[in-house]
Amino acid sequence: MTEIDAGDSIYDLRKKIQQIKADLNQLGDPVSEIPELITSANLLRSNEYLLKANDKKTELLSAYERYSTALEKLLSFVFDIQHDLKEILKAQSSMIPSRPKKQSKPKTRSRITKK
Repeated sequence: MTEIDAGDSIYDLRKKIQQIKADLNQLGDPVSEIPELITSANLLRSNEYLLKANDKKTELLSAYERYSTALEKLLSFVFDIQHDLKEILKAQSSMIPSRPKKQSKPKTRSRITKK
């Protein structure tokens, strides 16, 4: 029985070897250099870089958008505060009793004479 099992496995292995040889023959001879492959590989690497760069730029634009929105809100608060302060100053100015201005007399110059 051992010999029959060994024979079957050898047969299977032989078939497998033949199949692999056939597959290798279908591949053909190795090509030493394929310029298109090099260009394609460079394009793939460049594409990967551009995708990463594009993602970072999109992330940067999103951050700038959030930043500018926050600055706009802050500026709006500053203008609101400025408006409120103007109103407070107007209200306080109206509370100050208005006094008629005293007319100032023209000042006369006195000359000091030296001896």
